[in-house]
Amino acid sequence: MEIVKSNNGGLSPSAGEEFNGMIKGVSKFFMMVVFLGTIMLWIMMPTLTYRNKWLPYMRLKFGASTYFGSSGTTLFMYMFPMVVVACLGCVYLHFKKRKNPHHIVRETNGGVLSALRKPMLVKGPLGIVSATEIMFLAMFVALLLWSFITYLRNNFATITPRSAAAHGESLWQAKLESAALRIGLIGNICLAFLFLPVARGSSLLPAVGLTSESSIKYHIWLGHMVLAIFTVHGLCYVIYWVSMHETSQMLMWDTKDISNLAGEISLVAGLLMWATTFPAIRRRFFEVFFYTHYLYIVFMLFFVLHVGITFSFIALPGFYIFMVDRFLRFLQSRDNIRVLSARILPSHTIELTFSKNPSLVYSPTSILFVNIPSISKLQWHPFTITSSSKLEPEKLSVVIKSEGKWSTKLYQRLSSSDQIDHLAVSVEGPYGPASTDFLRHEALVMVSGGSGITPFISVIRDMIATSQNQKCKIPKITLICAFKNSSEISMLDLVLPLSGLQTQLSSDINIKIEAFITREKEPRSEALTEKIKTLWFKPSLSAQPISSILGPNSWLWLGGTLSSSFLIFLIIIGIITRYYIYPIDHNTNKFYSLTSKNIIYILVICVSIMATSSATMFWNKKNKYGNIENKQVQNVDVPSPTSSPTSCGNNSLREIESSPQESLVQCTNLHYGERPNLTKLLLDVEGSSVGVLVCGPKKMRQNVADICSSGLAKNLHFESISFSW
Repeated sequence: MEIVKSNNGGLSPSAGEEFNGMIKGVSKFFMMVVFLGTIMLWIMMPTLTYRNKWLPYMRLKFGASTYFGSSGTTLFMYMFPMVVVACLGCVYLHFKKRKNPHHIVRETNGGVLSALRKPMLVKGPLGIVSATEIMFLAMFVALLLWSFITYLRNNFATITPRSAAAHGESLWQAKLESAALRIGLIGNICLAFLFLPVARGSSLLPAVGLTSESSIKYHIWLGHMVLAIFTVHGLCYVIYWVSMHETSQMLMWDTKDISNLAGEISLVAGLLMWATTFPAIRRRFFEVFFYTHYLYIVFMLFFVLHVGITFSFIALPGFYIFMVDRFLRFLQSRDNIRVLSARILPSHTIELTFSKNPSLVYSPTSILFVNIPSISKLQWHPFTITSSSKLEPEKLSVVIKSEGKWSTKLYQRLSSSDQIDHLAVSVEGPYGPASTDFLRHEALVMVSGGSGITPFISVIRDMIATSQNQKCKIPKITLICAFKNSSEISMLDLVLPLSGLQTQLSSDINIKIEAFITREKEPRSEALTEKIKTLWFKPSLSAQPISSILGPNSWLWLGGTLSSSFLIFLIIIGIITRYYIYPIDHNTNKFYSLTSKNIIYILVICVSIMATSSATMFWNKKNKYGNIENKQVQNVDVPSPTSSPTSCGNNSLREIESSPQESLVQCTNLHYGERPNLTKLLLDVEGSSVGVLVCGPKKMRQNVADICSSGLAKNLHFESISFSW
């Protein structure tokens, strides 16, 4: 892929920008070095070189300390490096957001990188997968196979009929027991990465250009691997115990060694979670899936009690980063958020608008998790943000489509009453890409089905703001949206914010909207007269605007929280080990209870994370940057100030109030009784680089991906936006 740099602002990088670039480069370099070093340890772990040379040296260097004991080896060789990588990622992202807005990297056709980004598999159990994802998945599976084969080869070489008989075993029983143990070791590799894709606020995903919603599929893949491998691990041991007439081992809780009962409890919790993840159950009984997933606490707790904290440090780094992120999200969710208004559309859709701290900046296609206690105190649901922090610095909007039980209750409550003064809401987020590079394309094509239009509303609003604030070329925008009936066209009213635009749409913005109503051959007259109701909520003294929990410099604060919590953990554990555990055990692991040691470590980890996260949050809350004045608003029932694109080519009863809405209506083409010919629409788009984004039903995403990867047009660059929470 050829990269063409353009400097539309005619500005050369300043000294500050050069310094930022240097910091980014250095932090990214050390991230890669430390991470690859950790991967090298994983690769070498099953080898005799690691066992006979590296491990004795590491134990002598880190495991003989009176402050950390035998746990020091895995603590500093596996846990510490990943925390360092996460902290370096925070530094990288902090300086990455300070980029020159006039310095744009244009993307053109051809090249290896462009080919690797194209979809390689479109249909199948893995979903839509690019060549890059296939390559990394193949390397990960190769690591698992290499580790398993090497473990078996090295250990089977030491098992002979005589050695087996010395332990009262036959040859096959000895090999089965050895294989069962090594299968468990393979599962730990998967477990080490399992929680990274669901650490929504972590620096690791955005540092490599990923988002939490796009990485959910990796969590699903890893989850299947973990539980499949651990299930085989457990079954092999059960077969072994039955064949040895030692079924009592299943109930053994050894306080000095492996606890079998703890492993079985962990596995049962994992199997319960696994059973609810399959699509047929997750989609029909989402609440069962949602609540069952909290068993991850039981799963991880008893995993540590099963194998011991020393071995757990090999698989715990990802979970540690997840715990920091999860507790910060918990603290943010305690705030009551100020809701300004609710736009109720005829399509059983609601746009909720919240007050936002002006210092909170997010990228298009970000999501927000919402909890409304009056509907359900425990349920949290993700929704796409439709607003732009550039265009609406003091507001944040999300769109909620009435589809499930939770959203239907909310729609019925807001649409059936005009006397709602307050709506208590808590949020987590927003979460999204660290930055977006839509400007690198000459044209953008956004394909949506139904409520899948919502992430593209934020993209369009962001482009409008960019055209007003920055002097750079804006890609030509084509929005292809498919709706079932005429009432859903009202979702196009959300393209412009409720308050309208302060200025006219810039002449630099070239937008074309192709709207398809698939189940109606002609417009319904009643659909054209349906009004959009807007509810304005009265401000509450206890309600607060949405703010970044860690303030404007959130990445630096997150890095500080990670590093300080880990440092406090090391200090506390060092003191406890040196003055309490070591005088009893003397690093022999024979006298002090392993279960007690595991519990102490778990408690210290939790206390360290809770203390540092709370301190960071309260400090930023006390010194919160920027305040939004309370605005006295009334609860009114009025038509939306925006006009509907249904007025295009029809006798509409809505009045076009301003030129931005008028220009939006004029660029909308309505097609009744037909589905979009995606092949023709995509191939007709001109430009050396065309970014293709799709959000909608699975079949639609597959069709668009198939077109982009077919080779019919080399200028199409595919990106799927799918939410699989």
